[in-house]
Amino acid sequence: MNDSIKETSSIQLEKPRHPLVVLLVRLVREKPLGLMGGVIVLLLLFTGIFANFLAPYDINEIHLRYRLKPPTTKFLLGTDNLGRDMLSRMIFGARISVLVGLSAATIDIVIATLIGLLSGFIGGKTDMVIQRFVDAWMCFPGLVIILTIMSILGPGLIQVIIVIGLTSGIRSSRVVRGATISIKENTYVKASISVGGSTVWILLKHILPNIMAPIIVLFTVSVGIAILSEASLSFLGFGIPPPAPAWGSMLSGEGRAFMQRAPWMAIWPGLALATVVFGINFLGDALRDLLDPRLRGSVGSYQGAGASGKEAKESK
Repeated sequence: MNDSIKETSSIQLEKPRHPLVVLLVRLVREKPLGLMGGVIVLLLLFTGIFANFLAPYDINEIHLRYRLKPPTTKFLLGTDNLGRDMLSRMIFGARISVLVGLSAATIDIVIATLIGLLSGFIGGKTDMVIQRFVDAWMCFPGLVIILTIMSILGPGLIQVIIVIGLTSGIRSSRVVRGATISIKENTYVKASISVGGSTVWILLKHILPNIMAPIIVLFTVSVGIAILSEASLSFLGFGIPPPAPAWGSMLSGEGRAFMQRAPWMAIWPGLALATVVFGINFLGDALRDLLDPRLRGSVGSYQGAGASGKEAKESK
């Protein structure tokens, strides 16, 4: 009697763990570089959200007595040619990077998902027409297309977000299309079609939930690409105009003009860009390895949402 009670209690204790918890545990144990990238991303988000509280000075507050001063206890990262605090401008530059990265990546994923789902699921002539347009779009370098559109629209935050998201989404649709084609060949999708399931129902109920893993990875990578694209546009003068403290414009304007006299004006924005992009790429690579069952040789942790902790452990 006691043995049966113990067995029953042990079975009840084995409750299924949330897939995000399983993913986080595996990220900590198996992907140290991915964990480091996740910490960098969290620091970027924290800095961008709470920039008003973290910045010691206003971004446009001028201290003429301290023009081009190296890092000191008063100005931890030094000052620029107008005496503005570099640390405060770097912190608010993180907010711009967060806003551009998340917004542009969201537009990117929405467009890529719409195009990829329709093209991959419908197939036939529709798929051929859509993919020939995507092929033609991908023949041109992405930065050239963005620069051409931005030269017409003019610089600005909203323009940068929309243009980067739109141009990247068309290219990213290839990834979603490939995942959709592989999923629609499964038996449960064909069974749903045979019993008269509508296209919208099949896409939302069967296709989309099963391609969320590559979409999550694609979103992570798109954030880094969007931040780097915004920095490139700002560096070339087509992005976010001054006095907004965008990291790219800080590198291009005063940073390049005073590089020899005050090298910290170019070092800090460049180091921040490199660190953030590397961190996002590390996190994206780790998520790809953890979520893609083809790279693990077993069921992905996202797809095993209903698996118990024991099953998740056996699938490693």
